[in-house]
Amino acid sequence: MLTMDLLRHGALEGGVKYRGRVNDPLTADGRQQMARVWSRLHGKIDLIICSPLSRCAEPSLAWAAEAGIECRIEPRVSEMFYGEWEGKTSAQIQQQYPGLLEQWRHNPEGMRPPGGESPEELRQRITDWWSETCITHQNRHLLLVAHSGSLRMLIAHILAAPIATTRNLEMPYGCWSRIFHEHQRNTLQFHNRRT
Repeated sequence: MLTMDLLRHGALEGGVKYRGRVNDPLTADGRQQMARVWSRLHGKIDLIICSPLSRCAEPSLAWAAEAGIECRIEPRVSEMFYGEWEGKTSAQIQQQYPGLLEQWRHNPEGMRPPGGESPEELRQRITDWWSETCITHQNRHLLLVAHSGSLRMLIAHILAAPIATTRNLEMPYGCWSRIFHEHQRNTLQFHNRRT
């Protein structure tokens, strides 16, 4: 059986925005949100896999060094690329693209932020990575440190649910979930557990 804990990065400097690939640093509180989860997992994890963005990679690399385990940086678990929405707040997007964000939040299937990545493209790279991971990491306990968009999409895949399901998954900063893969079957054990 493959066990994988999922951890969304913590709060970032500059408040809530559609960052995608924008590399803003974690706040002190954001680091604490992540550290609380790691304190529960330290000593249980065989391998950390993380997004290359600093909000995921910096704490992951530090934890791996502390625990004497490998940290693997994996571009396929990066956040969705939001194109012209990158670095903008919801209010800025709504002003520039009236009605588009509301539609996106309801059901993003078949949509694409201007100049950005589609949810279908995100799902493809996440599911390709997951399929490969299930083959290469059987009988291991992994930690994936990534982003709201990529983690929601992975959970939707685990649940065999449509892309629209991602809009109904609460994913706060420091969100901790756990999934299993055994005998060709994916299972969500828990989601958004409080530390």
